[in-house]
Amino acid sequence: MTLAIAGVGAGAFLALGLPLPLLLGPMLACLVAALSGARMADMGDAGTYLRTFLGLAVGASITPDLLHRLPAMAGSLAFVPLFILVIGCVGYPLFRKVFGFDHATAYYAAMPGGLQDMLVFGEEAGGDVRALSLIHATRVLAIVTVAPVLMTVFWQTDLTRAPGRPASETDPVQIAILLVAGLVGWKLAERARLFGASILGPMILATILSLSGVITARPPTEMIWAAQLFIGLSVGVKYTGITGREIRVDVGAGLAYAAILSLVSLGFIEVVTQTGIAPAQEGFLAFLPGGQAEMVVIAIMAGADLAFVVSHHLLRVVLVITCAPIVARLFRDR
Repeated sequence: MTLAIAGVGAGAFLALGLPLPLLLGPMLACLVAALSGARMADMGDAGTYLRTFLGLAVGASITPDLLHRLPAMAGSLAFVPLFILVIGCVGYPLFRKVFGFDHATAYYAAMPGGLQDMLVFGEEAGGDVRALSLIHATRVLAIVTVAPVLMTVFWQTDLTRAPGRPASETDPVQIAILLVAGLVGWKLAERARLFGASILGPMILATILSLSGVITARPPTEMIWAAQLFIGLSVGVKYTGITGREIRVDVGAGLAYAAILSLVSLGFIEVVTQTGIAPAQEGFLAFLPGGQAEMVVIAIMAGADLAFVVSHHLLRVVLVITCAPIVARLFRDR
């Protein structure tokens, strides 16, 4: 049922010529179905494996020439810790005082980290996992839905084009190497307990293989399309079984938070782009706190500088995952 609903959503977006049809179509179709009472489920390990294609796309794009440009990103990256601090200072009072969530739920709802990591930390701290899931899913859904519209309006970005060469024009050996590297990188990262293992592990391994000349091609269009569909689906199904109270409180809080985040993000985007620290489109994508996988998809489809966009999101997630539990412990001790 979930695959059928996702397929209908993707088909509708394609027929209407809307941006990111294979990401936003399944996402919004599954959301509508969930709100209508449909029982759905994500694709488990199969869906997780398809996420590895995004990590492969990023890793395969990292070349020696690109590494030489990394120091130029330092000025923009320096804003990321301040960005996280401002978001936390705005988000925590919103969830705690306005919406009345308990301390642990409010704290981890305000942290702009990875969805799975915030759920794990929140659960360990005694927070409401269901509320956290809905809040973060709503944040991602709202930002990922609005971002393509803004990019189309301001930069006339074509987000319906193919994100690369088709499989028929890609070396079959390279495709085989990519498929194996995705699985191996994911499992090694999972064993090492890295955050975002399904994306970060393949990205690291693909980077090594790209710099050593083993990987010479990015994942073909079909692989990126498959990843988009299952990522969109996975966001939509989180609303399965939602109640009226959860819509009012949890989803309402998520929408309010997404709106405030957007204003904070636009402030930082304006600074880094107007000062010439970052290109306009790359700065926009780098400082939007959507999901890591979703932002990578948009960056790939837009033809943006993947290294620039991904480095900012990685730094944000690393800082949140590293510092959030420490700051939470200080709060608790106090």
